[in-house]
Amino acid sequence: MAKLIRARIKMPEIPDQEFVITDFNAVGDGQTDCTQAIADAIGAASAAGGGRVIVPGGVFATGPVHLESRINLHLEKGSKLSFIPEPDRYLPAVFTRWEGVELMGLSPLIYAFGKTDIAITGEGTLDGGADETHWWPWKGIGKDKSNESGRNQNAARTKLFSDAESGVPPEGRYYADGAYLRPPFIQTYDCENVLIEDVTIINSPFWLIHPVLSTSVVVRGVTCHSMGPNSDGCDPESCKDVLIENCIFDTGDDCIAIKSGRNADGRRVGVPSENIIVSHCEMRAGHGGVVMGSELSGGIRNVFVENCRMSSPDLERGIRIKTNALRGGGVENLNVREIEVGTVGDLVVINFFYEEGENGPHKPLVQGIDIRDVHCGNAERVMDLRGFEHAPIRDVKLTNVTVDSVAQPSRISHVDSLVLENVKVNGEPVTNRADLLA
Repeated sequence: MAKLIRARIKMPEIPDQEFVITDFNAVGDGQTDCTQAIADAIGAASAAGGGRVIVPGGVFATGPVHLESRINLHLEKGSKLSFIPEPDRYLPAVFTRWEGVELMGLSPLIYAFGKTDIAITGEGTLDGGADETHWWPWKGIGKDKSNESGRNQNAARTKLFSDAESGVPPEGRYYADGAYLRPPFIQTYDCENVLIEDVTIINSPFWLIHPVLSTSVVVRGVTCHSMGPNSDGCDPESCKDVLIENCIFDTGDDCIAIKSGRNADGRRVGVPSENIIVSHCEMRAGHGGVVMGSELSGGIRNVFVENCRMSSPDLERGIRIKTNALRGGGVENLNVREIEVGTVGDLVVINFFYEEGENGPHKPLVQGIDIRDVHCGNAERVMDLRGFEHAPIRDVKLTNVTVDSVAQPSRISHVDSLVLENVKVNGEPVTNRADLLA
């Protein structure tokens, strides 16, 4: 099936003509505001039917960049787009999704809505300008003690989720200026044929790469390095036919987190994430290597993780599924193959007790988890699987899995059909769950 997904993905078709931003009065001195110059270059390319918008060598300060159809934003080697960390520049509000809920919020740093055939390519750098005094303190941390001053996301986040549960239409959920909800770096919303290739992304306010409701998405050869709060590397949400390959993730949160909407809003939209391939990637620091959830109320199915390396004392989990009785939703048909893990906390985690736990009316469905040909050097635990008594985890299979050194026994509760074939832990064969719990 993975081969069929690869064959079905369409690369963007972009005319072979170039528009260099310096021809539109952009200055690469790191000081001049180039927002309008970049917009003018994109506008000219769009009016000509599309093309490559070239960012040459130099540092170009800018506000938000909005892409049009048939545009490739191409960063040449030695170039940097340095996004100005002034929230007012990311107004007016745009239709976006934040932690799985639709709203009118601050513009993502790079944004495309309803576009076809778009790309961000090249060996340059995208710098979001976030640090302990810009953007990140809105989480409630940092040198300016935003958690004490009230300049943080807490009140708006609670109200946004309440609005969604009570049925306020997304267009009526205004959470831009004064709400302190950090924007994602790159968001393609309702787009087709998307390519993000070779760029380096650093210092993101929030999630780094966030395709939403998009089809035929390729993220290839990208380096993601951002150690701020919620610095997820790549979060495809309610997307179909996605390939993430040859990327490096070194992040302050999940390296890859597949999502499909949160709670009532995720069920209202009702679009799963499906047919997703993660191949030949390297996961370093992060909360999890490849994660599904917790915003998975629309469901996730047909995920293939293959030929990846994961290792860091700061990598908390390898493969993780997180949900609860408010999210519902779930994961079906997860296939993990040929994974090399150095040091990790827990190798495989499926947790129905994330955040609200059993406090909700929905039964998560997680079934068809097939993990094989995995070698791990050091892990705290092999497995941490916790389903509900009334909604157990179903059909988990480990084949040809070796973990050289494990510090603690696994935790396994409410799992129907756990199959272990050729599994070795601490040099000893493991044939049933009792061996893992010993």
